[in-house]
Amino acid sequence: MVTSHPIRGDSGEPTGFAMVELTHPLDVFEKAGIPVEIASIRGGHPPIDFFDLSDPVNARFWKDKTFREMLAHSRVLGELDPSGYSAVFFAGGHGTMWDFADSEAVQNVIRKIWEAGGIVSAVCHGPAALVNATLSDGKHLVAGKRIACFTDEEEAEVKYTHVVPYLLATTLKQRGALHQPAPNWSENVVVDGRLVTGQNPASAHGVGEAVVARLKTGVSH
Repeated sequence: MVTSHPIRGDSGEPTGFAMVELTHPLDVFEKAGIPVEIASIRGGHPPIDFFDLSDPVNARFWKDKTFREMLAHSRVLGELDPSGYSAVFFAGGHGTMWDFADSEAVQNVIRKIWEAGGIVSAVCHGPAALVNATLSDGKHLVAGKRIACFTDEEEAEVKYTHVVPYLLATTLKQRGALHQPAPNWSENVVVDGRLVTGQNPASAHGVGEAVVARLKTGVSH
């Protein structure tokens, strides 16, 4: 799952999903033989941020015709049946901060997959999907659960604290999440049952591995 939002707030700067945060988990899923589909809020080709072809995994996927076609024709999230999936993964990128949290489609997919016994996962700014995700009892999914996400300190370091509509880590803590931060830009993957989250781009591969490990232990929808 990736964002469809192309502009970083009032800054006018382009944004979207972080390429590395999609390709590195996909690489893990592919090598494990796990079939995937790419979806976005609006469908079609999502906007890309941090497009770095010096990253070998990015370069390999970008040269892959099947991946390029899948990306160009991403599914509309609201049109998917959550019962057909064992897991959902939300890639990051600043665009997520403007369209994930308030998306009813995002909230519905998370609720349905989680309550069917599936895995919910996200990395970096991807946990914006969890900000307003509630279960059938009305409680926030993250309440009382250990999570990782892009930290307020990392946001300050990239100088977007006053550009993003809210601070992700602070907001998730307000929802009851038990935030487990690590030093800026270091790999940090936190697993709490079927909830798998990572702090930043360096954590994307590890999130993919943790999702695969859970799928292989028989966690399914």
